[in-house]
Amino acid sequence: MHTVVERELELSLVLSPERSIPVPARLTYRTDDPYAVHITFHIGSDTPVHWTFARELLVEGVFRPCGHGDVRIWPTKVAGRGVLCFALSSPDGDALLEAPSVAVAAWVERTLRIVEPGTEADRLGLDEGLTELLSPLPADDLWLRDPWPSDGTADGDA
Repeated sequence: MHTVVERELELSLVLSPERSIPVPARLTYRTDDPYAVHITFHIGSDTPVHWTFARELLVEGVFRPCGHGDVRIWPTKVAGRGVLCFALSSPDGDALLEAPSVAVAAWVERTLRIVEPGTEADRLGLDEGLTELLSPLPADDLWLRDPWPSDGTADGDA
């Protein structure tokens, strides 16, 4: 059975140093995808925007700046309150979002209690899947037999 940990929260999309707009979002963690976290942004369009990245990146980003490329995360203070900044880059554009660090940290902690760091691979069932994939089936006997059964004569006897 798989567990899902979700958290609805409001992020701020930073438009300029003086202006930002609220963006409802959902954080999702699924034990059947234990290395990843998912963020869905509800931006008022017909289709929400989905981002997926490593849970380890978010765990580290709660404490110190991390990431490079498409996803960068760092903690900071804005107007005296702790926020977590997300810098997201894609071919469609870039976005800087701020999330309440206490809410994100509490959600991350919940995911870590469900799947402890270092145990993610156990959730994937790779060993069981490989065993099933590599186990011979009854029909495999046909393929494993000698295609030219011996008729009992030695080579060169005619």
